[in-house]
Amino acid sequence: MSKKHILTITINPALDISTVIDRVMPEHKLRCRNPVYEPGGGGINVSRAIKKLGGESTALFTSGGYTGNMLNSLLKQEDIACCALTIEEWTRESFAVFEESTGLQYRFGMEGPFLRETEWEEAFKILRDERPRPDYIVGSGLLPPGVPQDFYARIARAGRDLGARVIIDTSGEPLRLALQGHPFMIKPNLRE
Repeated sequence: MSKKHILTITINPALDISTVIDRVMPEHKLRCRNPVYEPGGGGINVSRAIKKLGGESTALFTSGGYTGNMLNSLLKQEDIACCALTIEEWTRESFAVFEESTGLQYRFGMEGPFLRETEWEEAFKILRDERPRPDYIVGSGLLPPGVPQDFYARIARAGRDLGARVIIDTSGEPLRLALQGHPFMIKPNLRE
């Protein structure tokens, strides 16, 4: 049985920054432990999980500015095959703080950069030109400003045209519209 080629698509990746503090308090300067930096965003997290389980995938994602360069570097350190789509604005950051005194985690996710039509359309060109052709395509994560709400429906149709099984993991209107592209599978959360 031959290995299946998996392509993950993350149109709004993040440089995930996390830290630990004893207690979060308003109006105080809070001293946190040294931060941990990790690559993040829907499809990137899927590629990282596949790697940890002993599999292989190619992570297609947008990358801009210093944060995009750092994201690329972190993925290379994890030996994940990458296809970075260069964008003009900086890749977003997300920030998480674990409060030791309560065991609670506070998560702050940024909206993401504005993507121009030429930038997000490049993902479809790369998808069409991918060799070997993907057997599975995983489109995952929130859409950044500038990307149409039916982006994942378009991914599903493009993937089907290539003979791939398309899996979509997003939320809200993009998830509802993705169904119009007839993906192989969706991964809604309980509240969805």
